[in-house]
Order: sequence, then C-alpha cells, then structure tokens
Amino acid sequence: MMMVLDLQMLPEDHRHRLRRRSTNPISDEVFVYKVSRESCVFQVQVMMSSSDTQEMEELIRGLLLEPYDNGAISVATEDIQISQILIFNCHAHSHLTRKGLFDWPTTSGGRNATQPCPKNPNFYATRHCKLSLETQWMAPELEVCSLVVETIPDLDHVKVTPDNALDVIDMIVSLLKNLSALNFKELATVLNKLEDIVDLSVVTPNLGQALINIISDILESDSDLLPFTNAILNITEAVGDSMVGYDGSSTLVAPGIAVTVVDVLPGQFGSLTFGVSSYSEGQKPEIFINRYPLNGTVAFISLPSVLQDSFPQGGFNQSPPRVTFQFFGIPMLFKTSQKGAMLNTFVVSASVTNASSPIKDLVEDVKVTLQHLTPNKLHREVQCVYWNFNKNNGDGGWDDYGCREHNSSSDYTTCLCDHLTHFGVLLDPNRTPLDPVNEQILTIITYIGCGVSSLFLGITVLTYTAFEKLRRDYPSQILINLSLALLGLNLVFLLNSWLSSWGVYGLCVVAASTMHYFLLASFTWMGLEAVNMYFALVKVFNVYVPSYILKFCILGWGIPLVICVLVLIVNREVYGSHLYNDAQSSLNLLDSSDSFCWLQDDVAFYVSVVAYAVLIFLFNIAVFVVVLIQIRRMRANSPAGTRRGLIHDLRGVASLTLLLGLTWTIGFYTWGPARIVLLYLFSGLNSLQGLFIFFFHCLMKENVRRQWRIHLCFGRFRLEEHSEWSNSASVGVMPKPRANPPRTSVPSVRSVKSSSTDSTSASSDSSRRELSCKRPDLGFFVNSLALPRAQVNPSGTGALPNQRGIHPAPGWRSQLLSEQGQR
Repeated sequence: MMMVLDLQMLPEDHRHRLRRRSTNPISDEVFVYKVSRESCVFQVQVMMSSSDTQEMEELIRGLLLEPYDNGAISVATEDIQISQILIFNCHAHSHLTRKGLFDWPTTSGGRNATQPCPKNPNFYATRHCKLSLETQWMAPELEVCSLVVETIPDLDHVKVTPDNALDVIDMIVSLLKNLSALNFKELATVLNKLEDIVDLSVVTPNLGQALINIISDILESDSDLLPFTNAILNITEAVGDSMVGYDGSSTLVAPGIAVTVVDVLPGQFGSLTFGVSSYSEGQKPEIFINRYPLNGTVAFISLPSVLQDSFPQGGFNQSPPRVTFQFFGIPMLFKTSQKGAMLNTFVVSASVTNASSPIKDLVEDVKVTLQHLTPNKLHREVQCVYWNFNKNNGDGGWDDYGCREHNSSSDYTTCLCDHLTHFGVLLDPNRTPLDPVNEQILTIITYIGCGVSSLFLGITVLTYTAFEKLRRDYPSQILINLSLALLGLNLVFLLNSWLSSWGVYGLCVVAASTMHYFLLASFTWMGLEAVNMYFALVKVFNVYVPSYILKFCILGWGIPLVICVLVLIVNREVYGSHLYNDAQSSLNLLDSSDSFCWLQDDVAFYVSVVAYAVLIFLFNIAVFVVVLIQIRRMRANSPAGTRRGLIHDLRGVASLTLLLGLTWTIGFYTWGPARIVLLYLFSGLNSLQGLFIFFFHCLMKENVRRQWRIHLCFGRFRLEEHSEWSNSASVGVMPKPRANPPRTSVPSVRSVKSSSTDSTSASSDSSRRELSCKRPDLGFFVNSLALPRAQVNPSGTGALPNQRGIHPAPGWRSQLLSEQGQR
C-alpha cells in the first residue's frame, strides 16, 4: 500500500514549434509555440514493509510508465527519477525571531510542530517539517504572536550566539526595512550586533553577504555616519579577514560597497591589482582582479611585489596569506568635521590579513588611480590622502602622510603611497560650503532681498529720470547709474539658476559674465561716489572737470567691460557651472538646486572680483573717514542752534555707508567662529541695498517727496508747482548788509551741485543774509549742519566774486534761486 504525501506541478520550457501557412501577403508563414510537457515532484509513503529497495523502485517505475487516457486527458511519462528519502525527521531547532525565541522539537517529515507565543502564551505558532530528499523545516507561521523586539533598541536584550547569527541578521534586516534614517543610539546598537556576529560566528560567504547588505543599507540611509565611520570600516575589513568556505577568491557586492578577498602564495606573488570598472549610485559595483584598468574605471589599486615581505610566515595548519580589498561608493561615509577640502572620489582600500608587521614605509609604492566625482576642468589643487583612524579624537579623518600625487587630469588622479589603508583624493574648493540648513536659509534671504531691492531700485531710477529737476546735479546722476548697476546685478542673480537649468552652456556663460559685469559696475560706481564726494567736500578749489559725468560714465561702465573681456581672453572656460562636465553634458538638463553660473576659476575670481573690490573699498573707507573728519570740523564752526541729535547723525552715517557700499566689506570677515552670523548680516544688508537707497535718497528727501506730491498726488495732497520754486527770487534781490558788517574771509567755492542736499543759511542779529556754501549729497549728516559761509560781495548784491581761475559751478545760480524761494 502506498500513499502520495505531496504533489507539486512544475511547468517546463520545452515547447514544440508548429508551422502554419498564413494568408497575409507580406508573410507567408508564422510559427506557433505550444506547451506540450509538464513535470511534477511528489513524495510517496510506502505503507507495506519491503526488504528490497530496488524491487520497490521498479514497482513504482512500472506504475508510472503505464499510459493513462480517459478521453479528455492523455498522460505519458518519461524521464522518471526515483530517489529514496533517508531523512525522515526535522531535528530540534532554536529559532530566534522578533516575536521571541522558539524551541522547535524533533518532528517527523510531513507533520507540523506547535509552540506557544513567548509574549502571549495563549496563542500558538506552527511550523511545518517538509518531507523531501533533505527533509527540512519550513518558515514558521507567527502571525498570531506579538512582537517582542519592536524597535532597534530592543536588540540590546538579544544575545548573539554562534547558532543564532543568521536569526539576528534577519531581525536587523526586518527592523531596517521601513527606516530612512537611524539616530545615534540605533546606529550604535546595530553596529554592536554586527561586531558580535563577526566575532562569534563562522563567516561563510552567505553570512558575509548578509552582513555587507546590512552595511549597504546603513550607508544609503540618511543617518549621520560621522561618529561611526571607523566602526563601519573595521566591521567591513573583519568580514573579509574572517571569511571561510571559498576557493581562492571571493567577492561580496552590495549597492555602494564591495569586499574582495584573494588568497596568495608568498613565493609566487608578483603583483596584484583590484579595480571597479563601473559604478552608479544605488547599483552594485562591478569588480575585476588582475586586469589593466578599462576605460571608465572609477577606482584602481595596484600592489607591488615587495608586499610579500609583510606576509605572515607559513606555519602548521595556518591558512595562506590573504589580501582584502574594499570599495566604498558613498563618500558621505567619510565626511569629517574638518573644514576645507572635500572628498572628490570614491574610496578604495587594501590590507593583508595577519600581516607580520604594520605595512608602511614600503620601498616600492602602492599605486592608486581614482576617478573624480566632479571633473576638475579648472585644475584646482588636489591632495592624495588616506583615512587616519586616530585623528579627530578617534573619529577618524583624512591625512596625507606617505601619499603624494603622481599625476592628475580633469577626470583622474593617480597617487603613490608607501603603506596600505583606505585611499581617496581631496579637492580644495577654496570656497568652503555651508551646512545645508544655513545655506538654504541664506539663499531664501538673498533671493527675497534681491527681489525687494529690484523693485525699489526700479522706483528710484524712474523717480530720478522722470523728474528733470531731480537729476540736474552730479550726485543725482551718479546715483542713477549706481542704481542701474545694482538693478542689473539683482535681476541677473534672480534669473541665474533658472537660466542655468536650461542646460545650454552658452547661455550659462552669458549669465555668468553678465552677473560678473554688473557686480564690477556696482563696485565701480560706489568708488565714483567716493571720488565725487572727495572733489566736492574736501578738494573744493580748482576742481573743474569738463564733461564730468561723461567721463564718470566711461569709467563706471567701461572698466568692468574691459575686465570681463580680459578674463575671457585669458581663459575661455572661466565662466560656467561646475555641473557642466564636458561639451556633451550641456545637452542634459541640470539640477537647478546645485547649478549656478559664475566664475569657476579661483585665480580669476580672486583677481577680478576680490582684489578689485578690496581696492575700491579701501579707497571708499579712506574717503569715508576724511568726510567724517571734514564734517566734524564744519560742525565745530557751525553757529549755535544748528546742531541736531544723535539719531540724525546716525542716519547720516548709515546713508554714507550704504552709498559707498561699505557693507560689502563684511564679506572679508566671514570666517572663524562668527562666520555664520556675519554671513547672515552680509546677505541681509547687501541684498537689501536697493531698499536702503530708496529709503535714504527718495523717501527721506524732501525735494523728492515734493516732486511726488506735484506730479503723482491728487486732492489736498497735491502740491502746486509754484509752491516749490519762487518765480521772483533772484540773486540780486537780497537785503543789504548793515553798516560795517563782520567779514568772513572764505574764498569762492566751485562745488558740485546737489538737489538732494538742502543748504542752510544762518541768520545773524543784523538784517544781512549770508549765503550758504554748496556741498555734495552726503545724506542727513550734512543736512544737519550749518556749513561755512561764502564771502559776500561788498556791493551788497549777494553775488559771489568771480575770482581768477575759479568758475562758478553750472546751475549754481538756479540752485541759489531755489534756496531764496524756499526762504
């Protein structure tokens, strides 16, 4: 008597091809595939005793070979294989899961075993013992049981043993499945368990692969790996050192990581190479051994023959020397707390298991070739380094001892080192990046500030150009040009990332060069503001300059153009974005979060921007100090009752500071402990410079507000034209001075006229009126002063004497008329 215990149908890929004629005029025949064969596997339990196994197999074979046909189904058997099941029981097994420890007893094949749930004993878990050629336990059914290990910290209560290593790995994999990031405590717990597994278990290739998969999951998470870099590197190296059960060599690969172990014979060791032919994020690296590097190889390391001197001495029952290679495709693992250069390659390492001595000071160098993550087309400084486990108080860091650069191109760097460890190449960007949070906040502040400044700079330019009476004087014309330069700078900055996102290299060059031009133009016009102030306030004698504003415009707009053209002549690739790797990459869309078109050459940046700005602002600071000293002298000579308060003085200083662009000098101090604070101050003040110009030179200027009221307001807010300018005022219409008036010996002044500065006249006890001296646009500070008085003509007309060599300023008479009308 026999009984079938288990039956499994297995479809095979054995098909017949049938040819059929087709009515299609294009094709006269088609092929149709039809499944014609099935296979099955089943177990038969023989209930009757038989002493001859061979006889029983022949009986079963004969029964299977008999044809079967009931009209609908026809069965013909062939290729029959009959094997005797020798293992009838599943052995007792302790199984550790997240739902607790289950001790499954010895169970006969084909039967189920039950065990109470550790956390809720009223419920039972079941596990099937499958009868087969190798009778084995199936996966347990634990749905009715509650979790015992619910979170990663619960692993602290789980003890790792040689028997439950794979069970603990399964638990860790299950816990990591739905986590995008691990905190410090969770990372420490997981890594401690992995260390225990490597130390206590026999690391087979299967167990090693499971360990590498977990490390890969950790590396690809958003966790802060900085405190655990050394631990991860040690675990990875220990996996390679401890692995057994392979023949000659073995490679374990997972996304972002690879470990290769190679057994070598000391007497036959000549050289050994390891390389990674290709790798992309999220994919498994492709490894090759003892081959020359291929095109596109991302990492390559060649070990010299002199390395055999460090192999362990062969002894009784000692395993052969082993070289372990490691590849790490996730540079964030090696992010350190050090400021400055950044890792620009993947990391590759080599080590010798049980070396007789530390492998260092090799006579023949280890050769390492690494591909750059960001092409170094501008040939910035690179540095060959290794990972020093002892730096940064044991957290590890990059060190260059024993390593030197052999050669470097835009895509690759080859290093020579006299020791074995983890190797990489650092790129010095010279402009240290910020952390992502502060960088995002500063970006938002800058974009908002530039948008606001663009609006108010536009209003300022329209105000001064629309009203002819406001743009008559030199300071106002200089202010218009400065506002235009700042407006262009802000607009190009706002459009820069969007233009870069198009992925057109030529468009990026235009955006970068235009932004460079307007930045230099802004600095230049700030410097010309200082020049005008110096001529008007300090050097007031014999400063007549023909075509004054025309020459200023040539300098203000011409010098930046010359600098930009020279930069392009010296290096045509100086403008662009670091995301443009080559000519072909310009056809691809760029990631707008990282793309920004600007100067990509440090020499060009420091010469054409930093050095130029330093010269401009050193001059502006000097003029600023001289102006303050001059104003202090004027203040000391001003009549009583004309001085104003501290707030008014501070407004004047702020107006001068913003007009001369002195807030830009904060950028030279954005380093050290106060770097972040100064960057926020720098971004806020300079991105809002246009708003401040509008505030001080439009909103707070009385003559600008008058023009608004005359031309823009209605009803009772409107101001009539004649209320501002007196038609009857003239230079000759002035009261006569009293007899024997006090004489003030001040020479005639050829000053630059300013509609934004209201000159004041101090009244004496007599009926004589004295004229006030004209000064440049110095904001509220100057407006608060009674400036030195000009000498009065003895004729009593009030006209200034026309001395030889001193010519009155253009428009001086009309300005004086306006002052008389305002009285």
